[in-house]
Amino acid sequence: MNQVEIKDRFLAVYRENIKRKGSDELLDYLQNRCDFFTAPASTRFHCSYEGGLCEHSLNVYDCLKSYLETDRAKGFGLEFSEESVAVVSLLHDVCKIDTYKTSMRNVKDDKTGVWSKVPYYEYNDSLPYGHGEKSVYIISGFMRLSREEAMAIRWHMGFSGTEDQKLVGNALHMYPLAMALMIADCEASSFVEERADRR
Repeated sequence: MNQVEIKDRFLAVYRENIKRKGSDELLDYLQNRCDFFTAPASTRFHCSYEGGLCEHSLNVYDCLKSYLETDRAKGFGLEFSEESVAVVSLLHDVCKIDTYKTSMRNVKDDKTGVWSKVPYYEYNDSLPYGHGEKSVYIISGFMRLSREEAMAIRWHMGFSGTEDQKLVGNALHMYPLAMALMIADCEASSFVEERADRR
């Protein structure tokens, strides 16, 4: 899919599933007052290109939906509303809005030895509030999250963050949606997007 198709699909999934008070204002913010639809998802890893953040969010949505449909997830009683699934997956990384700036750097061509300027993304966070907690903070400025949704977004990085491991483990055990979102985020960034980059 191209960027226009990805954005259109994001908007369709969002509008179809997220109906709570404040959701229209949040969507207006994403469309008109920040770089959500043009930002990368990272500086040089998964979806590190224009529009990558939106694409990654949809990949996480697809992975989470797929995971929750497995017999294993159903066997654990993991059932969440379509709205909760859409909220946590589509919005888990809004903390990355307006943090990646395009800069230029010199790069030497290994074959020719010629130096040239190439664009790259530089990380510049003007609201250093953490990762998952920053996403919760931004979303909460527009609409209310359930406790399960807030915990899922807050802890979606799982054990890959710098937090106390026992705290992470407790959160993932207490809030199954957090565990499911962590699995979906890992699958999207480590498998779906990495394989797409290799094509």
